Amino acid sequence: MSAPSSEIIMPTAGTMDRELASAIGRIARVPQLLIACDYDGTLAPIVEDPSKAVPLPESVAAVRALAALPQTTVAVVSGRALRDLAALSRLPSEVHLVGSHGSEFDIGFVERLSPELIEVRKRLRDALREIAAAHPGVRLERKPASVAVHTRGVEPQIAAAAIEAVRSGPATWPDVTVTQGKEVIELSVVATHKGTAVDQLRTQLSASAVLFIGDDVTDENAFGNLSGPDVGIKIGPGETKADHRVAEPIEAARVLGLLLETRRHWLFGERAVPIERHSMLANGRTVALLTPDAKVTWLCNPKPDSAAIFADLVGGSPAGHFSVAPERGGIPLGQRYRSGTMTVETRWSGLTVTDWLDKPDPRTTPDGPAIISGDSTLIRVLTGTGRARLEFAPRPEFAQVAVQLQPLADGLLVLGSNEPIALYSPGVQWEVGNDGGYESAKAVVDLSALGGQVVLELRFGTHSLEHHRLPIHERQAAAERPWKDWVASLRLPTTARDLVARSALTLRGLCHEATGSILAAATTSLPEELGGVRNWDYRYCWLRDAAMTARALVDLGSIAEAEAFLRWVDGCVERTGGHPERLHPLYTVDGYELGAEAVIDTLPGYAGSRPVRVGNLANHQLQLDVFGPIADLIAATADVRGSVRAEEWRVLENMVEAVRRRWHEPDHGIWEARLPPRHHIFSKVMCWMTVDRALHVVRQHGGEDRPEWVELRDRIGANVLEYGWHEEAEAYSVAYGDEDMDASSLWIGLSGLLAGDDPRFLSTVLKIEADLRSGPVVYRYHWDDGLPGREGGFHICTSWLIEAYLRTGRRTDAEELFLQMIDTAGPTGLLPEQYDPLAERGLGNHPQAYSHLGVIRCALLLDNMLKQ
Repeated sequence: MSAPSSEIIMPTAGTMDRELASAIGRIARVPQLLIACDYDGTLAPIVEDPSKAVPLPESVAAVRALAALPQTTVAVVSGRALRDLAALSRLPSEVHLVGSHGSEFDIGFVERLSPELIEVRKRLRDALREIAAAHPGVRLERKPASVAVHTRGVEPQIAAAAIEAVRSGPATWPDVTVTQGKEVIELSVVATHKGTAVDQLRTQLSASAVLFIGDDVTDENAFGNLSGPDVGIKIGPGETKADHRVAEPIEAARVLGLLLETRRHWLFGERAVPIERHSMLANGRTVALLTPDAKVTWLCNPKPDSAAIFADLVGGSPAGHFSVAPERGGIPLGQRYRSGTMTVETRWSGLTVTDWLDKPDPRTTPDGPAIISGDSTLIRVLTGTGRARLEFAPRPEFAQVAVQLQPLADGLLVLGSNEPIALYSPGVQWEVGNDGGYESAKAVVDLSALGGQVVLELRFGTHSLEHHRLPIHERQAAAERPWKDWVASLRLPTTARDLVARSALTLRGLCHEATGSILAAATTSLPEELGGVRNWDYRYCWLRDAAMTARALVDLGSIAEAEAFLRWVDGCVERTGGHPERLHPLYTVDGYELGAEAVIDTLPGYAGSRPVRVGNLANHQLQLDVFGPIADLIAATADVRGSVRAEEWRVLENMVEAVRRRWHEPDHGIWEARLPPRHHIFSKVMCWMTVDRALHVVRQHGGEDRPEWVELRDRIGANVLEYGWHEEAEAYSVAYGDEDMDASSLWIGLSGLLAGDDPRFLSTVLKIEADLRSGPVVYRYHWDDGLPGREGGFHICTSWLIEAYLRTGRRTDAEELFLQMIDTAGPTGLLPEQYDPLAERGLGNHPQAYSHLGVIRCALLLDNMLKQ
């Protein structure tokens, strides 16, 4: 029997108790879920004629839809014989059927009957046949390993006599197991029951939790075996071991409907906001992401590579968020950054929400400094005349730690986390409730009644709810002033001036001021393909990415970020103990090696894109290209300053030494493919560039020429020019001897190894354009990298092709592609890692340093071309 999805019914207010709804919310979010239901009295109402017990259409619709979900298994565990259960239920093959209280599975018997048990079964059937013949109306149901004696509809005295005859007779035999149900007693030669059947399914499926629904005495064995996150639901009256109860089968159908909706949303994130539409807040200590409707959907504390307290971005609402919206609802009028700042304004009619991340505030008291906030503070200022709805749902450690919220006079304390947290919110009356086992706080505020303004301060590292000594407008001005002053100091191009300024601010927002490290991106696990597995953690400092980021800021006239980063690199080199060639490709923001890459399987991922990862296995790869961008950055910084600092010179010499020792080796390359090492063209070119830029520094800034460096540079250059060229491809390909193309090979010319008019560079540009460009994007490659799925075009690769167009005299093509690339930015000017030209949406982690440094580099080059 089947039913369309429209027959799935959902509980309305008042039809399901809060504890049961909360339990369903919790179990709907486990990684591997087993849903097991009894048949008679659960999916199908009890009827006088058992042969006419058909399931409710609403239950069938819910069961079918649940069985179709990934990481979700549905089974019907019944006392009926398997053949009868299959014929009556007519459920699809995705639903597992278990008959005879667990002695029959739809994949065959649990175990074959021995000859001795077959003989017992024959004797059992004969004895029960005699009892049935002596008691009119009693019906026998023969099953492969048992016989059920049914007394439904039989005169009570006759039924009682028949049951007594069974109990005093065959039920006492040593090889017989007895199961008592409603108006039925079953005798089996196999010692099993519904509890053992559910346990076997749990083991086979590696289920994280089990939901079992049943109405009969025989279901108590299953209820009794539940534990931990499992949920048992009893239908109807009577004593039970189940934690929850509903009155009748139609209410069970409602439970299944709620489970379906909650789990489907948890798995797929159906209303996921497009990645590029998120705006970033930053304060030099950590970062946060904000949706277009003022929902804080991502925030890690105390550092950007720490665990998240709000992970809605990759786990939906149950993973934590902080939402503000008009009580009446509605789409915002718009969202924008305040000019030259990292402050975001979201506007509705009658409500404006202004968000920024503030730095720690030491408050001086007569007894000395008293820290109001030991770490960052998220400040949210609501202004206007309307009524706003607030929801505060902190979920520390990627929602792995449940916390309690304690309302006080001026706000809330978050209790139960290692890090103290306080939400300062004077004038707000919070109501704390439990949502799927986690506490959330909700409130409605009337801005008119509160003077037109409400201030919310989420303070990390403290439980202080003290009033701040400065008015909020002064604090906002103080937070914004450094950003504005910094932007005003830059040499911005006329080409895409505003977008370049926003890109520069974004890159500076990815800088970790306390250490000098620079993030590759603000997030983890945003997918390169929706629903795919190419989900990586970019909240770390890649030597290559960070050096390129700092170089872009140097080109705009700011060297402070480069100087801080190079000091950080000097520390990393020092920790290699004299072996700079052993540098890892990436480090934590503090400059230390990452832990093992792990998966948080309780989070469903952005739009259902699993797994959600923490850490990055690329930490253990050999990437010989990382030295080139660092040497290039040192050269650019020295040229701007006119000198080289001691720590920069140490780093430079170490980079050259690392190249000298290992340039001839194969490596894993810039794209971190999880494949055996190859002689990548890009890596060889970067090794050449390391020595070339080192020679530039020596010659321009007072050092003696280094003939051994000249010989090393020329040897590397000759090697890559000879062995990197692929005759059939007529281009420099991905690696020595491989015909496949790779966008990174454009650096054969971008680095200066080949001149812009060299025929080999011109041919390589044409080949990459033909093989890898698709409209506004350029793909990294199309070769098999050993991972399933596909990915979008990479903005950084698009910027490289734009630069290649300029170097080869194709200015019009460069201008056209640049406009196409910047048109893919989100409404507040941010770019993720990639773009899908078919779906016309961003992909990958966001915002991505690569993408924004590409915008800056291209705009500066285009500007220079216009001036020539």
